[in-house]
Amino acid sequence: MDTTNDPYRAGCPSRLVIEMLADKWTLLVLGVLRLNGGPLRFNELRRRLGGITQKMLTQTLRGLERDGLVRRTVYAEVPARVDYELTEIGLRAGELTKVIADWASTHAAAITDARANFDGQLVAGPSPLAGLSG
Repeated sequence: MDTTNDPYRAGCPSRLVIEMLADKWTLLVLGVLRLNGGPLRFNELRRRLGGITQKMLTQTLRGLERDGLVRRTVYAEVPARVDYELTEIGLRAGELTKVIADWASTHAAAITDARANFDGQLVAGPSPLAGLSG
């Protein structure tokens, strides 16, 4: 078996890409940019993402730009205007966010119910072991 490109092996370059894509804010930024279908300004992105701090959005966008998924365009205007949009590879990654978002929407209620059941069992404590004699 060839393990040179095995994402389950520590140190594999594809594992680093998976770790980057698995970040919550990365997925959400890619999704918003994909849904918009064109460039967005920083504050518009922040409004659409609700709950992200300015610092976290800046870090996420810089990381995505560094990885070649987002293009940052600065316009020589007063005040300066900066737009963010997906690159070709970012558009492909954005397709993944759609699949994940669709799956999450479809299964959110079932997962919420499973969590409530699990948490209820923790509160109730362990059930007695039936049929065991000492």
